[in-house]
Amino acid sequence: MTDALQNVDVLDELPLPDQQPCIEAMSLSIHYRANFDTNFEDRNAYVTGVAKYIEEATNKLLEEGQGYAVKSNEQPNRAEIYNKIVEVLDPQIKAIERFGNEIKRLCHKEKQKDFVSEAYLLTLGKFINMFAELDELKNMKASVKNDYSAYRRETMQSTPNYEELLADIIQICVQMYESRMYLEPNEKYMLVKVMGFGLYLMDSKENSIYKMDARKRINLTKIDKILKQLEVVPLYGDMQIKPYHFIQHSLNFDPSRWNFCESSQASPQSNLLANLEAIREDHMNYISQLSRHSNEAITTTREGPRSDQENKELSDLALRGLRLLAAWTQQVMELSTRYNYSSDEKFAIIEVIAMIKGLQLLMARMESVFMDAIRRHIYAELQDFVQLFLRDPLRKAIKKKSDVIKVIIMAVRDTCVDWLRGVEPQEDPALKGKKDPDEGFVIKVPRRNVGPSSTQLYMVRTMLESLIAEKSGGKRTLRKDIDMQHLMAIDNFHKLSFFWHYLLNFNVVVQGVLPRDDHGKTNTEMSMPWILTDQILETKESSMMEYILYPLDLYNDSAHYALTKCRKQFLYDEVEAEVNLCFDQFVYKLSDQIFAHYKHLAGSIMLDKRFRAECVSMGAKISYPVANRYETLLKLRHVQILGRSIDLNCLIGQRVNAALQKALDVAISRFEAGDITGVVELEGLIECNRLTHQLLGKYLTLNDFDSMFREANHNVSAPYGRITLHVFWELNYDFLPNYCYNAATSRFVKTKLPFAPASQRDKPPNPTPYYIWGTKALTTSYSAIYSLYNGFVGAPHFRTICRLLGYQGIAVVIEELLKIVKSLLRGALMDYVKTLMKVMPNVCRLLRYDYGSPGVMGYYQAQLNDLIQYPDLRTEVFQSFREEEVCDLKHAAPFQNIIPKPFIPIKEGDNRKEKEQELKRLMQRLEAKYAALQVVPVITKLGNPQQADIAGEGDLLTRERLCCGLSMFEIVLTRIKTFLDDTIWTGQPPANGVMNIDECTEFHRLWSAIQFVFCVPVGENEFTIEELYGEGLIWAGYTLIRIVFPDIVILELYGEGLNWAGCALIVLLSQQRRFEALDFCYHILKVNRVDMKDENVKGIQLKKMVDRIRKFQILNNQIFAVLNKYLKSDNDSVPVEHVRCFQPPIHQSLATTI
Repeated sequence: MTDALQNVDVLDELPLPDQQPCIEAMSLSIHYRANFDTNFEDRNAYVTGVAKYIEEATNKLLEEGQGYAVKSNEQPNRAEIYNKIVEVLDPQIKAIERFGNEIKRLCHKEKQKDFVSEAYLLTLGKFINMFAELDELKNMKASVKNDYSAYRRETMQSTPNYEELLADIIQICVQMYESRMYLEPNEKYMLVKVMGFGLYLMDSKENSIYKMDARKRINLTKIDKILKQLEVVPLYGDMQIKPYHFIQHSLNFDPSRWNFCESSQASPQSNLLANLEAIREDHMNYISQLSRHSNEAITTTREGPRSDQENKELSDLALRGLRLLAAWTQQVMELSTRYNYSSDEKFAIIEVIAMIKGLQLLMARMESVFMDAIRRHIYAELQDFVQLFLRDPLRKAIKKKSDVIKVIIMAVRDTCVDWLRGVEPQEDPALKGKKDPDEGFVIKVPRRNVGPSSTQLYMVRTMLESLIAEKSGGKRTLRKDIDMQHLMAIDNFHKLSFFWHYLLNFNVVVQGVLPRDDHGKTNTEMSMPWILTDQILETKESSMMEYILYPLDLYNDSAHYALTKCRKQFLYDEVEAEVNLCFDQFVYKLSDQIFAHYKHLAGSIMLDKRFRAECVSMGAKISYPVANRYETLLKLRHVQILGRSIDLNCLIGQRVNAALQKALDVAISRFEAGDITGVVELEGLIECNRLTHQLLGKYLTLNDFDSMFREANHNVSAPYGRITLHVFWELNYDFLPNYCYNAATSRFVKTKLPFAPASQRDKPPNPTPYYIWGTKALTTSYSAIYSLYNGFVGAPHFRTICRLLGYQGIAVVIEELLKIVKSLLRGALMDYVKTLMKVMPNVCRLLRYDYGSPGVMGYYQAQLNDLIQYPDLRTEVFQSFREEEVCDLKHAAPFQNIIPKPFIPIKEGDNRKEKEQELKRLMQRLEAKYAALQVVPVITKLGNPQQADIAGEGDLLTRERLCCGLSMFEIVLTRIKTFLDDTIWTGQPPANGVMNIDECTEFHRLWSAIQFVFCVPVGENEFTIEELYGEGLIWAGYTLIRIVFPDIVILELYGEGLNWAGCALIVLLSQQRRFEALDFCYHILKVNRVDMKDENVKGIQLKKMVDRIRKFQILNNQIFAVLNKYLKSDNDSVPVEHVRCFQPPIHQSLATTI
């Protein structure tokens, strides 16, 4: 058995895999109880000469009364209660009759002076308390209640001298209350209810309570103070009662005699806040002492039993702990008798409950240590008292021939004595009334690990009480025949042994002194545990977060009480239903708070520090989230609720997964409700959610973030997701028609005149802030930051699009855009080209310099007049899409020993060779510094051959990509080139077999005419093409060019994006050199450079015209350089046309025929 108990103790030290923190109360999933209460079943073994003092068997009757209390409140509806009034009242009336008979027996003239034990008077007081509870619980008509009250009063008042017995009961209750001879809260409240209800029963026409007070049989002043201290006490379950209410309904009630109860001064009963600091101090002191003994018990292996002093110290510590638990529970229960708590009071209740539950757990873990010490201490105290101390009173009683005292003391010895080896010492002088010899009479008292039974303890205390009682049944009290020192020692032993019953039932008492919510409520707002739990959740008080499970444990106590005390299934079902509601709300709210906290933290981490500092300087402080103790709660995997072991970590993880999924969906929905510029904020939101996932992933088991993102993007099985579709939609229907390129800023900006109707988008979602950036302040801050990316599309947007879409998404978008380009080049754009080629002159020569620039200008105006006056000229050209930069290749460079050379300036007088040597040394240091980053050597050294091969292949592929400079722009241009297969673009073959010079059959001649048109300067109140479309409709994508020639003289043209369109087509058609040599505008520029004339030619200022031609010539040269870079040949040479050699022409006069 010893080994088995030691093995059970070792289980407490068994480490669990998850190491769950201890922030919940003691688990009751498996509950055991060692019950040593014999309930007088063994009373026949202790029947001695004076062991006839009755407590006979009132416990069973009390249990029946409690059953009636439960039954009276059990009926599901009131109608059935009315039908069963007789059934309910009948056993209660029988109980009153039995109680009345006992009262009559004790009030008999011959019994009035007999000794009645304190325990028996207290039992009669419990009867009175039971009647008070039953009386208040009756839910019936007033007439029935009055009839029952009349019957009860008649039963009592028909007994002569009943008021004397009630006075003794009330006095013993007052005495026990003042001397704190109680432990459990219900015992304290029972004493107070007995005072009030006993006075109500005592007061009658013949016997007024005020007369009893005048005779000093009772002390109404003390009772007045006590009833003021406890104005309201719990009655049953969550119902309360005012004990003073009974006195107010007594027959001879006189308010003037109740100064304290009638005063308007507030009762100190529910002032928990005033006592909170003292409770904290007591808790800290006790925990310190308990920890010392707990550490000693865990770390020290004893070779022998503890000493008597050590056992006494542990017993006193256990009793002190029980009394602290009881006192704190009383504070909570007394405060719970009212409603409308302030926030501070709620926090005080939570803190005290946490202290109670935590101390209960610590004491329960020390149960084996405490019980061993308690049993040994009580055994030693009892045996020392019986075998050693009682020898002197026994010797004097025998010597004085006090037979009654002798018989009582001998009965005490026979009841509980445990002689060494079971043999009483022979020839004890005390039994003969003689003194001990000079050398003394040695009695060795054994030490055992066993305590007295409940019957033994009751019999011993009752018989000792008869020795010191005021009533003894004779003319003289027995206490007059006992020496004062012996009398004081017996009285002290009697008081100390009062708490032995609680100590011997340590396990039961530890659980019995706890507060509980006795009845379930379908409305959780009225449930005390949920009120306290919700207080922590609503206020988010970090210091209270670890206490959040302690109020919920009150449900465990209530369920345990319903099953073990009330033994009613319907009560347990109500508690269970309430727990189901409250725990779901608890997990829901806690999960949302945890997600919001970490989302706030992630948003705060990502917020730019300079922006935060700027806000502070302007008086707007954006604070970080207040540190909270959610980490402790997230480690809980075995929360005990109603016998269930709940994985709180798993439940929170499920809800956080759903919250993250919703946050990603909200981010994408916000992007879908806006234009293409919102893609930057979308990436920021995704990264914020990724950081939130990373922070929570330390404590929770979450789904893979990329998988969650693909699910929110609807990209699990589809080749493209919501983001890809919206990017394509915005590019096609908003970005292409309404944005133009500005080379100075490398940005696309909206045109002043829109060329497409506004896009129809979904309404943006309106979620709570923690689904966006965490808080309202952060959402406002990030909105201000990302608003800087609105109104234009630039490199940040395209980089973000590339990162979000990936290779597959980019391929989908480009493929769809190429389809649109193909349809336009072979459809509407080709039709416009064919129409414009018809209005072009058949021949348009480059005039000689002799005509001068005004003449050349006038000539081209005349030649191109039909094209200029064409009313519906519309050209739509799509420019190719290019990739801005291959970022991943740059990121890979440091891991492949590709280090950029540092710049070392060479000043005048410096030796170039020395600088080169310095550069070599610096490169060697950099290579040595970053050698650890080189992937291939590290894996070759530390990995297996398969890993080394994979690393080498990856390194080779990356180097090839770096060397060849892969660009999607080149591929797109090549694809577009295949669309230009119609002869309208190249014209008919030249008649001379070489090239067309004056004929207008090729596209570059049409483009020369178009360029002539948009080089014409505009007048006032008219838009230039730069103002309308900037320098490009699509740069790093493709360009949609729209050219409109209205009937007005000054044309609205469309900016330099037109140049990108024309130049791209010219290069793809291999007509660049012919365009540069034969362009109309370039010829005017060349002629003007010679004559430098500035005239007005048909309303056009020649100088302005030439300036615009020069500007567009520079732009065209830049465009040609970029295009030729990406369309370069394999040998990297500048692409030139193939040169053919022809014989020089021969004049006809020299031609001869052979």
